[in-house]
Amino acid sequence: MLEINFIREHTQEVIERLARKNVEATARISSIIEIDQKRRDIQKLLDNQLEDLNNIANEVGQLFKNGQHLQANLLKEQTIELKALSKTLAEQLQAIQQELNDLLVLLPNLPHSTVPLGKTPADNEIIHTEGEIPKLATDAVPHWDLCSRYDIVDFELGNKITGAGFPVYKGKGARLQRALINFFLDNAVAAGYREIQPPLLVNEASGYGTGQLPDKDGQMYFATLDKLYLIPTAEVPVTNIYRDVILKVGELPVKNAAYSTCFRREAGSYGKDVR
Repeated sequence: MLEINFIREHTQEVIERLARKNVEATARISSIIEIDQKRRDIQKLLDNQLEDLNNIANEVGQLFKNGQHLQANLLKEQTIELKALSKTLAEQLQAIQQELNDLLVLLPNLPHSTVPLGKTPADNEIIHTEGEIPKLATDAVPHWDLCSRYDIVDFELGNKITGAGFPVYKGKGARLQRALINFFLDNAVAAGYREIQPPLLVNEASGYGTGQLPDKDGQMYFATLDKLYLIPTAEVPVTNIYRDVILKVGELPVKNAAYSTCFRREAGSYGKDVR
């Protein structure tokens, strides 16, 4: 989540860099700054009220110490109204802070300044290529047909058991999946990464911590009884290991690797790209 001070101090930069994501954020940024100003104003009023209460409390204490009980009690009565006003201001501050946070969490992170403008893959800048793209024979068989032919991935059985998009891996297909997971983790560990086996469910704070919430709420599975979310990727629980943690320079870089089942609803269909 972008810090409000950064938004205030670099307003135009934030708007321009979000435009690289094709996000028109001018109106949202204006609302955020306006609400934050209200928050600051209320915070200042509340701070002043609390300071007045503190000063009166010190004065009352001194009056009692000097035996001036009548004056002390009269002054104490004045604090009743100040305390009521302070409570109202505190409630207003909490409400406007929530309103501000609700807007901030919907604001995307900024892309790097080198990210090119564009809306299609044709606008992407090619930095480096490796090897040559193979040219398949005209009679090449797509992988989904090969899976059926060799009975290693069963799409129809997955549809029967659960529904579309849930294939059943069988025989060598299942072994291949297991081998690839081990291959990835073993090579990551050999490269200096620490293996993590994270929980498959996270709480709401973790969802907000990695930006899945509220933006991707409709694509996550929610366990209503326990108010926990099934993770869309191992990245979510692993990243949240460091939520609200300040790492020292000597602790960097942090290199973790993890495998998990990934639970997420795919919004819409992308035709051949799904296969």
